[in-house]
Amino acid sequence: MELRGARTDSLDAAPVVADDSPAVGQEAERDRFTASLFERLLRIACHDAWRLGVSIEEAIGLSTNDVDAIASLWAPWMTAAIAEMPRQAEVEFDEEERQLLALFRRFGHKDGVESRWLASILTRRSMSPNHLWQDLGLNSRAELGRLMREFFPALAERNSQNMKWKKFFYRCLCEMEGFTLCAAPSCQQCSDHGLCFGEESGAPRLPSRGVSVSDR
Repeated sequence: MELRGARTDSLDAAPVVADDSPAVGQEAERDRFTASLFERLLRIACHDAWRLGVSIEEAIGLSTNDVDAIASLWAPWMTAAIAEMPRQAEVEFDEEERQLLALFRRFGHKDGVESRWLASILTRRSMSPNHLWQDLGLNSRAELGRLMREFFPALAERNSQNMKWKKFFYRCLCEMEGFTLCAAPSCQQCSDHGLCFGEESGAPRLPSRGVSVSDR
């Protein structure tokens, strides 16, 4: 399936700002980042939906209404292609996903629908086999770091040791339940340290023409 239209392949493309005041510039930057983010999330969900033979809702973890709302608001050029795909009104999460969803909802921004959408998307895409940043259609782990800081700042702040995000999410779930799966007294003394920390290298799953966002 080919998705046609104007696309933004880098989350760090220069924004177009009509007013040079700092407040307006910052708001325009946030809007540009959010638009680029949701466009890529929809693109990777479409890609995997066709590859796996499932609906886009199943691939992204959102209802039809939410998928259509995201496309209309942040990627209107994709609405026609999405309309041609298999659809389902609602999706179901299993117990593991419901626990992750509760974590994201607990720490997400309370004043925007985008955080609610992202809580469900992160939950579903965390079940995919690659690095999370790859299965979100991003260019690098740095872009995932910015997503977390923008929409889940309290959760991002807790990851002070820069643990791999999937590992970190499940560590948070263990802490919330009052137990740990790790027998080592500290991360530094753990023989599996490299599994939880370190690089998450690899190629993006979506083709990119731009330069990835810096981890700022």
